[in-house]
Amino acid sequence: MSKELDLVNQPSDQSIALFLQENDMDGLTDILVEALFQALSIMDDDKAATETLH
Repeated sequence: MSKELDLVNQPSDQSIALFLQENDMDGLTDILVEALFQALSIMDDDKAATETLH
């Protein structure tokens, strides 16, 4: 995945601040969970790419 595509999917500091200001913890949780799933998916893809088949 290119870094440009990753940046499009990342929430901005401004959007996170807005969720905090409006006390919208459900929305903030949704963003953080999605970011975690994306990070885990990238890590899983990287792990699969470095493993060799024997």
